[in-house]
Amino acid sequence: MNLTESERKKGVYAASAGNHAQALCMHGKQLGIPVTVVMPRHAPIKKIAHRKKLGGNVIVQGKNLSESRLIALGKSLDEGGKYINGYDHKDVIAGAGTVGLEIIEQFPDVDAVVLPAGGGGLVAGVATAIKGLRSDVKIISVEADRCPSFKNALQVGHPIETSVLPTLADGLAVSVIGVNAFATAKDKVDDAIVVDEKAIGLAILRLVELEKIVIEGAGACGVGALLLGKLNQFKGKKVVTVLSGGNSDTIGTRNGTRFFFW
Repeated sequence: MNLTESERKKGVYAASAGNHAQALCMHGKQLGIPVTVVMPRHAPIKKIAHRKKLGGNVIVQGKNLSESRLIALGKSLDEGGKYINGYDHKDVIAGAGTVGLEIIEQFPDVDAVVLPAGGGGLVAGVATAIKGLRSDVKIISVEADRCPSFKNALQVGHPIETSVLPTLADGLAVSVIGVNAFATAKDKVDDAIVVDEKAIGLAILRLVELEKIVIEGAGACGVGALLLGKLNQFKGKKVVTVLSGGNSDTIGTRNGTRFFFW
């Protein structure tokens, strides 16, 4: 909505492992804005197919999201389009902040909020909104232990390249947390924890069994942390965990959970 008329005509470009691509393709189609998304080769087939179905020009290129981002940025410069970072753009971070406003509106006496951390945009936005209204609320970030880019950045005080291994939480597989996101979130996050693949897989299964909802690995990490007992300090208190994303790759999730539990 903030694009100039020229930018609307030339279209927008982005790199995404899935969710940001879905949002851009959906709204681009509604607004008549061409959308080109570069997705890394590890992106689930289901996510790639769905983005194409939404009308996006999907390019599968890059061994990880960092490579895909450079490719998307280069294409935007070549074509004169607008590059939109899915987790480090100020408007994207601000948009994520509305989740925090909704949490406080619906649960004004919440004690802690648990958030999945990938590129950091969701954590930065939600933490800013909640701490601005209730500075006493604890903000906890959760990542897959196969790509703890936010936790690593917190340990050294700045974004740092982190190796990315295959994970059920593919939506969080970002090798370097966003610079703006990190600067915004680093002093607002009270604890950063990681969960293993078994916990993520178990969380996906428990959400299906008990809540009858399908949540992708990235969104289920908070529940995984609860199941691992990593949030026991909040027993008896009101805790919100954000289940961000239902774009689960059926084959990948099935194989992953089978590996751990069958």
